[in-house]
Amino acid sequence: MEIKEIKKKLIVGGYSSSTVKTYITCLKYFKNYFFKIEIDQLSKDDIIEYLFHLIKNNYSKSTQNQHINAIKFYFEKCLGKKREYYLIDRPRKEKKLPNVLSKNEIQLLFNSTYNLKHHTILAVIYSCGLRVSELINIKINDIDNNRMVIHIRKAKGNKDRQVQLTNQVLELLRKYYKKFLPVNYLIAGQNGGKYSTTSIQKIIKNSALKAGIYKKVTPHTLRHSFATHLLENGTDIRFIQTILGHSDIKTTQIYTHVSNAHLKNIQNPSDNLNFL
Repeated sequence: MEIKEIKKKLIVGGYSSSTVKTYITCLKYFKNYFFKIEIDQLSKDDIIEYLFHLIKNNYSKSTQNQHINAIKFYFEKCLGKKREYYLIDRPRKEKKLPNVLSKNEIQLLFNSTYNLKHHTILAVIYSCGLRVSELINIKINDIDNNRMVIHIRKAKGNKDRQVQLTNQVLELLRKYYKKFLPVNYLIAGQNGGKYSTTSIQKIIKNSALKAGIYKKVTPHTLRHSFATHLLENGTDIRFIQTILGHSDIKTTQIYTHVSNAHLKNIQNPSDNLNFL
Protein backbone atom coordinates (compact mmCIF):
# COMPACT_ATOMS: atom_id res chain seq x y z
CA MET A 1 0.00 0.00 0.00
CA GLU A 2 1.30 3.46 -0.93
CA ILE A 3 2.11 6.06 1.73
CA LYS A 4 -0.55 8.36 0.23
CA GLU A 5 -3.26 5.74 0.88
CA ILE A 6 -2.03 5.10 4.45
CA LYS A 7 -2.17 8.84 5.16
CA LYS A 8 -5.73 8.97 3.83
CA LYS A 9 -6.76 6.11 6.15
CA LEU A 10 -5.24 7.88 9.15
CA ILE A 11 -7.05 11.14 8.35
CA VAL A 12 -10.38 9.36 7.77
CA GLY A 13 -9.81 7.48 11.05
CA GLY A 14 -9.75 10.82 12.89
CA TYR A 15 -6.10 10.68 13.95
CA SER A 16 -4.56 14.02 14.92
CA SER A 17 -2.25 15.78 12.46
CA SER A 18 0.76 15.14 14.72
CA THR A 19 -0.06 11.39 14.91
CA VAL A 20 -0.48 11.25 11.12
CA LYS A 21 2.91 12.91 10.67
CA THR A 22 4.59 10.58 13.21
CA TYR A 23 3.10 7.37 11.76
CA ILE A 24 3.98 8.34 8.19
CA THR A 25 7.57 9.16 9.20
CA CYS A 26 7.88 5.82 11.03
CA LEU A 27 6.40 3.82 8.14
CA LYS A 28 8.65 5.50 5.57
CA TYR A 29 11.66 4.53 7.68
CA PHE A 30 10.23 1.01 8.10
CA LYS A 31 9.74 0.63 4.33
CA ASN A 32 13.24 1.93 3.59
CA TYR A 33 14.76 -0.56 6.03
CA PHE A 34 13.12 -3.44 4.12
CA PHE A 35 13.62 -1.85 0.69
CA LYS A 36 14.42 -5.24 -0.91
CA ILE A 37 11.34 -6.94 0.52
CA GLU A 38 7.60 -6.34 0.08
CA ILE A 39 6.64 -5.32 3.63
CA ASP A 40 3.14 -6.83 3.33
CA GLN A 41 4.87 -10.24 3.46
CA LEU A 42 6.97 -9.58 6.57
CA SER A 43 6.83 -12.03 9.47
CA LYS A 44 6.80 -11.31 13.19
CA ASP A 45 10.51 -12.21 13.29
CA ASP A 46 11.25 -9.61 10.60
CA ILE A 47 9.51 -6.93 12.65
CA ILE A 48 11.38 -7.93 15.82
CA GLU A 49 14.63 -7.68 13.83
CA TYR A 50 13.61 -4.14 12.84
CA LEU A 51 12.87 -3.18 16.45
CA PHE A 52 16.23 -4.61 17.50
CA HIS A 53 17.79 -2.34 14.85
CA LEU A 54 16.10 0.67 16.53
CA ILE A 55 17.44 -0.39 19.94
CA LYS A 56 20.98 -0.88 18.58
CA ASN A 57 20.84 2.63 17.09
CA ASN A 58 19.86 4.13 20.47
CA TYR A 59 16.32 5.15 19.58
CA SER A 60 14.47 6.14 22.75
CA LYS A 61 11.81 3.85 24.21
CA SER A 62 9.21 6.47 23.34
CA THR A 63 10.31 6.44 19.68
CA GLN A 64 10.33 2.64 19.64
CA ASN A 65 6.71 2.70 20.84
CA GLN A 66 5.78 5.16 18.09
CA HIS A 67 7.22 2.77 15.48
CA ILE A 68 5.32 -0.16 17.01
CA ASN A 69 2.05 1.81 16.94
CA ALA A 70 2.63 2.77 13.30
CA ILE A 71 3.42 -0.84 12.35
CA LYS A 72 0.33 -2.05 14.24
CA PHE A 73 -1.81 0.47 12.38
CA TYR A 74 -0.44 -0.63 9.01
CA PHE A 75 -0.84 -4.38 9.48
CA GLU A 76 -4.11 -4.28 11.41
CA LYS A 77 -6.04 -1.33 9.99
CA CYS A 78 -4.65 -1.12 6.46
CA LEU A 79 -4.03 -4.77 5.60
CA GLY A 80 -6.45 -6.47 8.00
CA LYS A 81 -3.74 -8.93 9.04
CA LYS A 82 -4.05 -11.13 12.10
CA ARG A 83 -2.64 -9.96 15.42
CA GLU A 84 0.37 -12.30 15.15
CA TYR A 85 1.92 -9.88 12.68
CA TYR A 86 2.24 -7.05 15.17
CA LEU A 87 1.85 -8.47 18.68
CA ILE A 88 5.25 -7.42 20.01
CA ASP A 89 6.35 -6.89 23.60
CA ARG A 90 6.42 -3.19 24.31
CA PRO A 91 9.57 -1.56 25.64
CA ARG A 92 9.01 -0.07 29.07
CA LYS A 93 9.08 3.70 29.04
CA GLU A 94 11.82 5.32 31.04
CA LYS A 95 10.38 6.97 34.11
CA LYS A 96 11.84 10.43 33.68
CA LEU A 97 10.52 13.27 35.79
CA PRO A 98 9.37 16.27 33.74
CA ASN A 99 11.24 19.58 33.82
CA VAL A 100 9.32 22.13 35.85
CA LEU A 101 9.80 25.87 36.38
CA SER A 102 9.11 27.56 39.71
CA LYS A 103 6.47 30.31 39.85
CA ASN A 104 9.28 32.87 40.06
CA GLU A 105 10.83 31.46 36.89
CA ILE A 106 7.45 31.56 35.12
CA GLN A 107 7.16 35.24 36.09
CA LEU A 108 10.70 35.91 34.81
CA LEU A 109 9.74 34.22 31.53
CA PHE A 110 6.74 36.53 31.09
CA ASN A 111 8.75 39.60 32.11
CA SER A 112 11.28 38.76 29.38
CA THR A 113 8.68 38.36 26.61
CA TYR A 114 7.86 41.79 25.18
CA ASN A 115 6.11 40.91 21.91
CA LEU A 116 2.32 40.89 22.53
CA LYS A 117 1.65 37.82 20.37
CA HIS A 118 4.50 35.88 22.00
CA HIS A 119 3.35 36.98 25.47
CA THR A 120 -0.19 35.78 24.67
CA ILE A 121 1.09 32.41 23.46
CA LEU A 122 2.97 31.83 26.72
CA ALA A 123 0.05 33.01 28.85
CA VAL A 124 -2.53 30.75 27.18
CA ILE A 125 -0.28 27.66 27.24
CA TYR A 126 0.61 28.12 30.92
CA SER A 127 -2.73 29.30 32.31
CA CYS A 128 -4.67 26.52 30.53
CA GLY A 129 -2.03 23.76 30.74
CA LEU A 130 -2.16 23.18 26.99
CA ARG A 131 -0.16 21.03 24.63
CA VAL A 132 1.33 23.18 21.85
CA SER A 133 -0.78 21.29 19.26
CA GLU A 134 -3.90 22.28 21.21
CA LEU A 135 -2.95 25.96 21.27
CA ILE A 136 -2.40 26.23 17.52
CA ASN A 137 -5.79 24.59 16.85
CA ILE A 138 -7.84 27.01 18.99
CA LYS A 139 -10.23 29.08 16.89
CA ILE A 140 -11.83 32.41 17.77
CA ASN A 141 -15.24 30.81 18.36
CA ASP A 142 -13.67 28.37 20.87
CA ILE A 143 -13.32 31.27 23.33
CA ASP A 144 -16.44 31.49 25.51
CA ASN A 145 -16.15 34.65 27.58
CA ASN A 146 -19.66 34.24 29.02
CA ARG A 147 -18.86 30.91 30.67
CA MET A 148 -15.14 31.80 30.99
CA VAL A 149 -13.90 28.64 29.27
CA ILE A 150 -11.89 27.75 26.19
CA HIS A 151 -13.05 24.75 24.17
CA ILE A 152 -10.23 22.40 23.19
CA ARG A 153 -11.38 20.38 20.17
CA LYS A 154 -10.09 16.99 19.02
CA ALA A 155 -7.09 16.95 21.34
CA LYS A 156 -4.92 13.88 21.99
CA GLY A 157 -7.04 10.74 21.66
CA ASN A 158 -9.50 12.76 19.54
CA LYS A 159 -11.18 14.10 22.71
CA ASP A 160 -12.78 17.48 23.41
CA ARG A 161 -12.50 19.25 26.76
CA GLN A 162 -12.92 22.68 28.34
CA VAL A 163 -10.25 24.64 30.17
CA GLN A 164 -10.54 27.67 32.43
CA LEU A 165 -10.33 31.17 30.96
CA THR A 166 -9.10 33.52 33.67
CA ASN A 167 -10.02 37.22 33.82
CA GLN A 168 -6.39 38.22 33.33
CA VAL A 169 -5.96 36.03 30.23
CA LEU A 170 -9.28 37.28 28.82
CA GLU A 171 -8.03 40.88 29.19
CA LEU A 172 -4.77 39.93 27.46
CA LEU A 173 -6.69 38.21 24.63
CA ARG A 174 -8.76 41.38 24.08
CA LYS A 175 -5.58 43.46 23.70
CA TYR A 176 -4.14 40.82 21.38
CA TYR A 177 -7.34 40.68 19.31
CA LYS A 178 -7.47 44.47 18.85
CA LYS A 179 -3.92 44.54 17.57
CA PHE A 180 -3.79 41.43 15.37
CA LEU A 181 -7.47 40.95 14.38
CA PRO A 182 -7.30 37.14 13.89
CA VAL A 183 -10.12 35.81 11.68
CA ASN A 184 -10.14 32.03 12.16
CA TYR A 185 -7.35 30.64 14.33
CA LEU A 186 -6.72 32.48 17.60
CA ILE A 187 -2.95 32.41 17.12
CA ALA A 188 -2.71 32.93 13.39
CA GLY A 189 0.37 32.29 11.31
CA GLN A 190 1.13 33.69 7.89
CA ASN A 191 -1.95 34.23 5.69
CA GLY A 192 -4.23 33.45 8.65
CA GLY A 193 -3.31 29.75 8.83
CA LYS A 194 -2.06 27.80 11.83
CA TYR A 195 0.94 29.10 13.71
CA SER A 196 4.04 26.90 13.51
CA THR A 197 4.90 24.70 16.51
CA THR A 198 8.59 25.21 15.69
CA SER A 199 8.14 28.98 15.98
CA ILE A 200 6.52 28.58 19.41
CA GLN A 201 9.39 26.38 20.57
CA LYS A 202 11.87 29.06 19.46
CA ILE A 203 9.88 31.83 21.17
CA ILE A 204 9.92 29.99 24.51
CA LYS A 205 13.58 29.03 24.20
CA ASN A 206 14.57 32.66 23.47
CA SER A 207 12.44 34.03 26.31
CA ALA A 208 14.04 31.55 28.73
CA LEU A 209 17.53 32.66 27.70
CA LYS A 210 16.57 36.34 28.09
CA ALA A 211 15.20 35.53 31.54
CA GLY A 212 18.47 33.84 32.54
CA ILE A 213 16.83 30.40 32.80
CA TYR A 214 19.39 27.91 31.53
CA LYS A 215 17.51 24.66 32.05
CA LYS A 216 15.74 23.21 29.01
CA VAL A 217 12.43 25.03 28.53
CA THR A 218 9.86 23.89 25.95
CA PRO A 219 6.12 24.53 25.48
CA HIS A 220 5.50 21.28 27.39
CA THR A 221 7.57 22.62 30.31
CA LEU A 222 4.86 25.27 30.78
CA ARG A 223 2.17 22.55 30.83
CA HIS A 224 4.19 20.50 33.34
CA SER A 225 4.75 23.60 35.49
CA PHE A 226 1.04 24.52 35.43
CA ALA A 227 0.06 21.01 36.61
CA THR A 228 2.72 20.97 39.33
CA HIS A 229 1.70 24.42 40.60
CA LEU A 230 -1.95 23.31 40.72
CA LEU A 231 -0.96 20.31 42.83
CA GLU A 232 1.15 22.48 45.13
CA ASN A 233 -1.86 24.80 45.55
CA GLY A 234 -3.87 21.82 46.85
CA THR A 235 -5.96 21.09 43.73
CA ASP A 236 -7.35 17.54 43.71
CA ILE A 237 -5.41 15.32 41.31
CA ARG A 238 -8.67 14.16 39.65
CA PHE A 239 -9.44 17.76 38.66
CA ILE A 240 -5.90 18.14 37.31
CA GLN A 241 -6.41 14.96 35.25
CA THR A 242 -9.58 16.45 33.70
CA ILE A 243 -7.97 19.85 33.04
CA LEU A 244 -4.97 18.26 31.30
CA GLY A 245 -7.11 15.79 29.32
CA HIS A 246 -5.32 12.68 30.60
CA SER A 247 -7.11 9.37 29.99
CA ASP A 248 -5.25 7.61 32.79
CA ILE A 249 -4.77 9.01 36.30
CA LYS A 250 -1.31 7.37 36.33
CA THR A 251 -0.14 9.93 33.76
CA THR A 252 -1.21 12.77 36.08
CA GLN A 253 0.35 11.15 39.15
CA ILE A 254 3.84 11.86 37.77
CA TYR A 255 3.37 15.39 39.14
CA THR A 256 3.20 14.07 42.70
CA HIS A 257 6.87 13.12 42.25
CA VAL A 258 7.77 16.59 40.96
CA SER A 259 5.83 18.73 43.45
CA ASN A 260 7.88 19.94 46.41
CA ALA A 261 4.82 20.55 48.62
CA HIS A 262 5.39 17.33 50.59
CA LEU A 263 9.09 18.14 51.04
CA LYS A 264 8.29 21.48 52.69
CA ASN A 265 6.47 19.65 55.50
CA ILE A 266 9.38 17.33 56.30
CA GLN A 267 11.88 18.28 58.97
CA ASN A 268 15.26 17.35 57.59
CA PRO A 269 17.57 15.69 60.16
CA SER A 270 20.35 18.03 59.03
CA ASP A 271 18.35 21.00 60.40
CA ASN A 272 19.68 20.15 63.86
CA LEU A 273 23.30 20.18 62.71
CA ASN A 274 25.65 23.07 62.04
CA PHE A 275 27.27 23.03 58.58
CA LEU A 276 28.37 26.68 58.54
